[in-house]
Amino acid sequence: MSRLPVLVRDAVDGDAATLCDLWHDLVVRPGMSGPTAPPEEVIRQALTRVDGDRSSRVLVAELDGEVVGCAFVRTAPTSPLHDESAVWVTHLQVDPAHARQGAGRALVTAALGWGESLGVESLLVASPPNDREVNRIFARMGLAQVAAMRGAPVTALRARLPHDPSAAVRQQTRGRRVGQVVAARRSQRRARAGRLAT
Repeated sequence: MSRLPVLVRDAVDGDAATLCDLWHDLVVRPGMSGPTAPPEEVIRQALTRVDGDRSSRVLVAELDGEVVGCAFVRTAPTSPLHDESAVWVTHLQVDPAHARQGAGRALVTAALGWGESLGVESLLVASPPNDREVNRIFARMGLAQVAAMRGAPVTALRARLPHDPSAAVRQQTRGRRVGQVVAARRSQRRARAGRLAT
């Protein structure tokens, strides 16, 4: 039995409900107990933002007219040391009921084609570290592991880190103290010189 072709296109407002299902774990911002707006509205706002940004796209994969996968694709620099950009593929999700039907591969292929049309030479794909199957698929496609990204809400991270002032604050404070000491010494020298003169 031949596999149905996967069509990849840009997401539109009418895809919001399906994107809610695919991105259900991602609609709530980290560190918040719930979405600030209804999930479909959050998705619609995101699509509007991306639509106005030439460096970003939300792609959806359709199988027999049904949206079965999606990804956020953008171009961004790979490093502060070099001026070349890469295509970054994140938030790649495929409906588990349609796994192993080529939707994920089609999304990556579409991102690759977009990058080539822009003259971008690298593609980076974010993948869940514990999903061995997904990582095997990406490895078979020729994507090597280049980094492990970790994340946490600022409030949770702050609770786990020491409550000392940051290095930048310490540096500023130290600079102020040095300045105050220098100013005090100058003042003392002037006072001594004034006393000697009288």
